[in-house]
Amino acid sequence: MCGIFGITIHQGCNISNKKIRQLTDELFKLSESRGKEASGIALMSDKIYVYKKPIKARKLLKEKKYKQLFTLKNINCLIGHTRLATNGLDLADNTNNQPVVKDSLVGVHNGIVTNVDLLWQKFGELNRMYEVDTEIVLFLLKKYLITGDNLETAIDKVFLEVEGTISTAILFDSLPYLLLTTNTGSIYICFDKSRKIMVFASEKYILEQIIKKNSFLVRETLEQIKPYEKRIINLDLQNKKDIIFRGELEISGQPFNNKKISPDFSLLKYDLNEHLKRCSKCILPESFPGIEFDGEGVCNFCRDYKKNSVLPEELMKQELEKKVVIGRQPNCLIAFSGGRDSSFALHYVKNILKLNPVVFSYDWGMVTDLARRNQAKLCAKLGVEQIIISADIKKKRENIRKNVLAWLKKPDLGVVPLFMAGDKQYFYHAYKLKKQMNLDLLILGENHLEKTNFKTLFASVKPGKEKGLFYGLNFFNQLKMIGHYLKQYMINPSYLNTSLIDTIGAYISCYIFPHDYLNLFNYVKWNEKEINQILKNEYNWELAPDTNSTWRIGDGTAPFYNYIYYTMAGFTENDTFRSNQIREGLITRAEALELVKEENKPRPNGLQWYCETVGLDFNETIKTINNAPKTY
Repeated sequence: MCGIFGITIHQGCNISNKKIRQLTDELFKLSESRGKEASGIALMSDKIYVYKKPIKARKLLKEKKYKQLFTLKNINCLIGHTRLATNGLDLADNTNNQPVVKDSLVGVHNGIVTNVDLLWQKFGELNRMYEVDTEIVLFLLKKYLITGDNLETAIDKVFLEVEGTISTAILFDSLPYLLLTTNTGSIYICFDKSRKIMVFASEKYILEQIIKKNSFLVRETLEQIKPYEKRIINLDLQNKKDIIFRGELEISGQPFNNKKISPDFSLLKYDLNEHLKRCSKCILPESFPGIEFDGEGVCNFCRDYKKNSVLPEELMKQELEKKVVIGRQPNCLIAFSGGRDSSFALHYVKNILKLNPVVFSYDWGMVTDLARRNQAKLCAKLGVEQIIISADIKKKRENIRKNVLAWLKKPDLGVVPLFMAGDKQYFYHAYKLKKQMNLDLLILGENHLEKTNFKTLFASVKPGKEKGLFYGLNFFNQLKMIGHYLKQYMINPSYLNTSLIDTIGAYISCYIFPHDYLNLFNYVKWNEKEINQILKNEYNWELAPDTNSTWRIGDGTAPFYNYIYYTMAGFTENDTFRSNQIREGLITRAEALELVKEENKPRPNGLQWYCETVGLDFNETIKTINNAPKTY
């Protein structure tokens, strides 16, 4: 889930090294939105030179050794990479960054190989050198070439073995070719007028911007490499190219999230809270904010509840006819987290509605590798391009850390959503991307049963009849919510930190930015059993090891905030979700109680991941939550 790009320069082209560097710099900067955790380049002249570091692309461009690469004579090809870390999370180990050098091959890779460990067990575990999954692609390709396959056949065999997503560019020390191939369509190319220069990148928009700034490139030559298509570019080389690895680690200190904390899981408390009075119809407890029971023990939320009604399919068809150009590739954008509902939405849009979607994911630093693997499985199976916008993940995690540490000083349930403020900008990026791609339709898979209004109720904000899940508060309620936060900020000045700008951006994205999209579940009935079966059976959708639930298992924040809510208030968002199912007649109250007994259990793996990723002391954090004031 990264950005890859490159340039080939063929014989007879008179482009200067200065212009090559300028073009490369532009590609790095535009590709940085897809990954900011590391960057690197492989450049071919008399040899293949590789230079990479665990820093942003914009910082790499200022490196002296990077600049020296463009003083080499007869540059005929380069490939570059901006990284969003997935497999091989230890970025301080520079071998995990890209380009990856393996068995005389040099490659950059965008995507995730979801069966990487199984492949190493099958083909030669002793040959594994790195954590990064790109290595297995290069290893298999070399293996098939050695046994006599030509390049085209060899890459076909790699695709047969590999599960997940691959968009890759590969150079060889003994073959005069650049290989470009993808199984999702996430590579675009364009040429100059004489077709002596070829430029490629992960997104069409990136090349469109490059063409605007470089008049020698021709807009009409811009094309997409289709899923499983291969482009083998002859580089006009006369001699074999040796590989020189020139990357090295130059980093002061260790990133805080590399610190390994020994967690004491015995600290995790799980009291079934059976003494709490619960609604006689749903399962909400007496500790739920704003709850009242009538003479029959039924809560006000059940009395006021109005069932969701699915709109006629004909209305959805009318919306699609207005906004979708049939046959265009792509013709719609899907917001895609890799969670249960967005994964089903992609399946439905592609297979049932027969549209040609491109999916958009926003990685703000708390998306787990499980979610990324599930994203990769669907995109690879369906041949769908995925565009990932990566935040400055280190900064996002620092913001979370500062706000959690502030919260731990004076725990308040009304401020817990502050920990998730960093992900709300996905609305902004979705609409920006929709505009860039000239698409009229954005599709979301929002399940109406997932309303968790208690999060604002703890801030003394009673929801009205607003539209949407969490971002439809009317102006009066927005003011009340802001007032609660300002009060907490005055009580606890630790909240006044560098995360404030990010928090303001989250507010604008949620409550001010327009929410013009088609929600699939307004027209398609949500069926948990059917959705789970489709994802597991058709896509080998992966589950988390520490819960039986399929809800929000790829969200790295969910185990943490749900532990807070359960410990301090005696319930989690699982109770609200199952209560809504009861009201809709989808499950019985007895079934809901059995489900939440399991779903509300602390998730040790998820909690450990959260603390290590954010940079919290697991044991001290859990102790503070356990000792925080209870609402019951």
